[in-house]
Amino acid sequence: MRAHPRHERRWASDSVPERSMVSDGSSSPAMTDDSNSRDQEFVEVTLDLQDDNTIVLRSVEPTTVIHIDDLTGAGNETPTLASASWSPSPIRRSSSNNRIRQFSQELKAEALAKAKQFSQELKAELRRFSWSQSHSSRVLSASTSQNASAGGGGGGAFDLALAARALRRQRAQLDRTRSGAEKALRGLRFIGNYNSTKTNGVDAWNEVETNFNKLTKDGHLFRADFPQCIGMRDSKEFALELFDALGRRRRLKVEKISKDELYEFWSQISDQSFDSRLQIFFDMVDKNDDGRITEEEVKEIIMLSASANKLSRLKEQAEEYAALIMEELDPERLGYIELWQLETLLLQKDTYLNYSQALSYTSQALSQSLQGLRRRSPIRKLSTNLIYYLQENWRRVWVLTLWFCIMIALFTWKFIQYKQKSAFQIMGYCLLTAKGAGETLKFNMALVLLPVCRNTITRLRSTRLGFFVPFDDNINFHKTIAAAIVVGVILHAGNHLACDFPRLIKVSESVYKKYLLHDFGKHKPSYLDLIKGPEGLTGIIMLICMIIAFTLATRWFRRNLVKLPKPFNRLTGFNAFWYSHHLFVIVYVLLIIHGVFLYLVHTWYLKTTWMYLSVPVLLYAGERILRIFRSGFYTVRLLKVAIYPGNVLTLQMSKPQQFKYKSGQYMFVQCPAVSPFEWHPFSITSAPGDDYLSVHIRQLGDWTQELKRVFSEACEPSLAGKSGLLRADETTKKSLPKLLIDGPYGASAQDYRNYDVLLLVGLGIGATPFISILKDLLNNIVKMEEQADSVSDFIRTSELSSGSIDSPNPNKVYPKRKKPLKTTNAYFYWVTREQGSFDWFKGVMNEVAELDQRGVIEMHNYLTSVYEEGDARSTLITMVQALNHAKNGVDIVSGTRVRTHFARPNWKKVFSKTSSKHSNARIGVFYCGAPVLAKELSQLCYDFNQKGSTKFEFHKEHF
Repeated sequence: MRAHPRHERRWASDSVPERSMVSDGSSSPAMTDDSNSRDQEFVEVTLDLQDDNTIVLRSVEPTTVIHIDDLTGAGNETPTLASASWSPSPIRRSSSNNRIRQFSQELKAEALAKAKQFSQELKAELRRFSWSQSHSSRVLSASTSQNASAGGGGGGAFDLALAARALRRQRAQLDRTRSGAEKALRGLRFIGNYNSTKTNGVDAWNEVETNFNKLTKDGHLFRADFPQCIGMRDSKEFALELFDALGRRRRLKVEKISKDELYEFWSQISDQSFDSRLQIFFDMVDKNDDGRITEEEVKEIIMLSASANKLSRLKEQAEEYAALIMEELDPERLGYIELWQLETLLLQKDTYLNYSQALSYTSQALSQSLQGLRRRSPIRKLSTNLIYYLQENWRRVWVLTLWFCIMIALFTWKFIQYKQKSAFQIMGYCLLTAKGAGETLKFNMALVLLPVCRNTITRLRSTRLGFFVPFDDNINFHKTIAAAIVVGVILHAGNHLACDFPRLIKVSESVYKKYLLHDFGKHKPSYLDLIKGPEGLTGIIMLICMIIAFTLATRWFRRNLVKLPKPFNRLTGFNAFWYSHHLFVIVYVLLIIHGVFLYLVHTWYLKTTWMYLSVPVLLYAGERILRIFRSGFYTVRLLKVAIYPGNVLTLQMSKPQQFKYKSGQYMFVQCPAVSPFEWHPFSITSAPGDDYLSVHIRQLGDWTQELKRVFSEACEPSLAGKSGLLRADETTKKSLPKLLIDGPYGASAQDYRNYDVLLLVGLGIGATPFISILKDLLNNIVKMEEQADSVSDFIRTSELSSGSIDSPNPNKVYPKRKKPLKTTNAYFYWVTREQGSFDWFKGVMNEVAELDQRGVIEMHNYLTSVYEEGDARSTLITMVQALNHAKNGVDIVSGTRVRTHFARPNWKKVFSKTSSKHSNARIGVFYCGAPVLAKELSQLCYDFNQKGSTKFEFHKEHF
């Protein structure tokens, strides 16, 4: 017999004079059929089963048997209980204290002397139990069939059902090991993981006590305030049911409690004993307090849990899932379940989960952890970090270094050049700084247009230049150049307005004629003359336009984070950003004029502003003109429109014949009915092999809100069996608004084929660029399998026709096989806060789960609105989810074949699992979502790249 983990079991003697027999492993005594046993004394003996298969006597306590008279009617027999409570320290009545005390001492001495012998008997008993399980099952099956053939009465069938349930209970209780109990301790938490941050729950109670003092009325806490007091304000209905259950345990139905009673309640719900928490949860379901749970009570608690977790669809199907639980836990069809059955389901729920599991990676993960724990000297650590940083960012480093060097060279050149001019004698270093900054401004004003020439970048990224230049960071580089322009404007305009000009107007006439006569004319200008001249006037107007454009382009204004009163609220949002950015058309025109009318330069070829700007301005203007012509050339016809929960609009349109794209790319969309000028980028969610184009648009700003409103008017309520709240297609009588598209444009996700393994992470609507990748991978998998089948069929047919199978013919021409896909596995993690979000890509997830027979794609859905697994508010949902997924293969939350996890992923575990499973692989981590998680994922890539041979490369989507 294999050594078991050390755990505590309770055994009871049948009677004092007789030899102790092994019970079913619970705290109840073994049943006896002897009618004289009513007059005998009983004790409860607590033994400890050690790792070496020895028994240690823990305690011997006197107890009395509570006998239950035989009940009339068929099948109402109940096993006799030795204790009336699950409490760890029950109070029992004693009929003869002296006699029991004496017997306890004798029994202790005898037990200690015969511990080894008892251990051997226990092992033999457990061996016999494994045989009795199968034997009892066969006997029960034979008895049932005999009863059925003989047409036995209902009483016999009911007795057999009770016997079957008793056998299942015996199995469940002996199967409950310490490992299962420890695993269960992580479940059924009513108050969350407060012990991880608060010592022994003392601080947690202090917080509850503070809430009590705030909410108390006449020294009592009313039932309605109980959820807020214990920190369950968001789950009020669940907390009120918990309050009622705790009250029923005290045989009271109260509307208010005192502080002492609140502390008693708190002690029970924060108890670390799994049995205690399980009993409380059972009492919540068992509202009539009869020790049994009916199907109707299960339905009510499912609806309560669904309400607490904001799962409206689950409430609608509560009756179906209640029947599923009863079918699983009540196969005898007695119409009720008991505490031990609920415990069995909770402890074994993981065995129901039927989805792909990771391969064993314990040893590899351990070696990586040990490698990361090795001590390194500060110099070695610094050098390692520097080498890794250069390996990961060498493209960015050389581009930024070159850019900085060019700016420094231009600034130094102008600084030295103007130091030799006579104006330096009056204006000093203010002039040199202003002119040096002005030269960098001309360079940056030209360079800032290149990162937004999207057609050019899309073509260049497919060339060899894409290996040296980080084209994925084009928007970040655009913002960095804009920041340098701000610094340049401050230095240039600030030195002129606050330093150069005041020095010029304060100089004497004689000094002025000596140094500045040829630059400013015979008459010394005033400050107003300098401002209202062509140079000053164009500079002031450019400065105002830049301030407006830069301010409205900041994150606070562009994302509506700044709340302004009407009518100034129109200054926030994407529309304000879009239109204010077009002020730069005026800025560039004024910049050229400003560069022509220079005070200190009089030769035309030395006025270099137009030279800097000519090529970038013409290139950018050409791209905008190309968009206008191409959008008219790409005529699309809307095929389907659907509005899903979460304010997501899906547009499916015909695919122009000339529109060629890769998975992961995006395109610009314009709706003239909303705005004839605005173009907005959206990821393409259809695969290149599809005969249509599709985009998913979430309502986030003013333009998307108006777009949804326009299409909502053309939509109708969806029919049965159709997804979406509102739908429209070609059969809809109403005409659909016109749509223009432009693209495709390159993005980082389009390079997914360069990696051995993909780790795709999408937050909410950020899953859109990866849906196309998943569909493309699936299409490639299907094509490769079909091609392999066709090649094998062709070979078999050729061999049969030639009449010789053994001798291959070298002159045969076999069909060419497509180059195998480099990507071997893809892991998709989708994190969202709304249950309705899963409807967006429900068809794609089901299709992947059905057709991906080789397990290339592994999908994980995470719903953050549901309390984490282990919380009592989501425990029943987890049970139902596990059962339904095992029986029907469908997840109850997403409605797909992909199981939904609750709360947020543990990204460190995700990376550890992927790294260990794919050692020596090159893994591409692609992310689309909030910047906060991007920092965490990027840091994890950095950490794991230093630990092992697996290399992670992080990419974030930028539009």
